[in-house]
Amino acid sequence: MTARLLAGRPVWVVDGARTPFLRSGTGFADLMSYELGSRALAGLMIRADVDPERVDRLIMGTVIQEPRTSNLAREIGLAAGLPQHVPAYTITAACTSANVAIQSAMEAIAVGAADVILAGGAETLSDVPIRFSKPVRQRLIASQKARGPADYVKLLAGLKPADAMPDTPAIAEFSTGLTMGENAERLAKRYGITREAQDLYALASHQRAAQATADGKLADQIVPTPTPPDFVPMAADNGVRGDSTIEKLSSLSPVYDRKFGTVTAGNASFLTDGAAVCLLMSEEAVKAQGREPLARIVGSVAVALDPVEELLLGPAFAIPPLLAAAGITLADVGVIELHEAFAAQMLANLHVLEAQCGPIDPAKINAWGGSLAIGHPFGATGARLVITAARRMKAENARWGLVAACAAGALGHAMLLERNV
Repeated sequence: MTARLLAGRPVWVVDGARTPFLRSGTGFADLMSYELGSRALAGLMIRADVDPERVDRLIMGTVIQEPRTSNLAREIGLAAGLPQHVPAYTITAACTSANVAIQSAMEAIAVGAADVILAGGAETLSDVPIRFSKPVRQRLIASQKARGPADYVKLLAGLKPADAMPDTPAIAEFSTGLTMGENAERLAKRYGITREAQDLYALASHQRAAQATADGKLADQIVPTPTPPDFVPMAADNGVRGDSTIEKLSSLSPVYDRKFGTVTAGNASFLTDGAAVCLLMSEEAVKAQGREPLARIVGSVAVALDPVEELLLGPAFAIPPLLAAAGITLADVGVIELHEAFAAQMLANLHVLEAQCGPIDPAKINAWGGSLAIGHPFGATGARLVITAARRMKAENARWGLVAACAAGALGHAMLLERNV
């Protein structure tokens, strides 16, 4: 895989904001994805003093589409107060949806098609669309032509009791039939990743996130979000377990391979609701508006791999060519933000990366906690990673920042950021 750095005009990450990330079925259970997205977007525009009239485009990622808001980005833009003339479109690339949305924004700015773009993602797993079975759907469509009771009775012919069962969204890969959790188990066995190592990694993620929350490092990226029925603003991620212990984690049973497995609910990311948005600008717009941007996007790379053997290894394949294109090594990078789908997936990627790029300082990786603790709204995580990386780069006075994620379909994505230090 070869990678090329961004050509054309420089593109800057100016700011970013997100809702709290909440466990599905909790505080955001009654909100739709567009509502979460509009709250994050409106909060960002207020905090960053964005003139809606100067926004050229809104690009949002999502994974599980709500049929009523098929172009999620457009509904988010209208609800958040963007002018009607601002184009908005939605991208889906599994768990890298927001990453690809940001890449699309970056490319549009670089070639001069836009100066100011808002990009990110939104997702709710609390209320996923559940369809009728296909035989029932076929008859419901046909019922639009029914002319009387006799026609409706005919439509019932051939239906079986099993047809009354709902058709729920699949959690398995369409092409392989394997779930991500099953693939994480495969990785753990292939690379000899022990249950203890996974639990220790998950515990560290929670401890880092809890410390970052206590220190106020996450507060400036979170938009307090009121929720019905009492509309008390939610202002913090509720999946972080700073009081967890290795004893608690080790007591949990394996989920995907109950007899010989090591992947549990404690060392896997949980279903999450949330939204995140980044403000991207051209250098001309930054200067014209007197902005102090967080970081410049140097380049990005998307990869597609073997959906059986490499499903969760996207970062390990995406990062090396991007670093090579920039002429730097992994040791040069001060801030690394990687999506934590599973502890096993993280440890496997680090193992493969170290084999290619040399030793990695653990302190550089997800220093403010990762998806295992903060949560993973599928379409929004990539924007959270970029926001956190850019803010960490400023806080830690780091020149280089790296963001990467794996995704269903064996997709992978990496992005390189640079900051003047």
